[in-house]
Amino acid sequence: MATIPKEHIVRAHVFVSGRVQGVNFRWYTQRKAQELGLTGWVRNLWDGRVEAVFEGEEKVVRKAVDWCHVGAPSARVEKVEVSYEEPTGEFSRFRITW
Repeated sequence: MATIPKEHIVRAHVFVSGRVQGVNFRWYTQRKAQELGLTGWVRNLWDGRVEAVFEGEEKVVRKAVDWCHVGAPSARVEKVEVSYEEPTGEFSRFRITW
């Protein structure tokens, strides 16, 4: 497996609003991130949003962010906020966290 040059690795910090809790949004997000080979995490927030951090190759991270606009089959996404940050490389996999 070829190593991706560091300059092509990005980190997206995402907040998803709408009907995104109680619809397996975190599970589907984890599944999509793992399918894409990304690292990071996803969690529910107290205010009803879902928060996620994706790290990986830029074009692949953008696919994950695009997926967040649709989300889980029974979700109703109303808003997706994304900020791109400096990647840390701290993750070894993608997980659901609390």
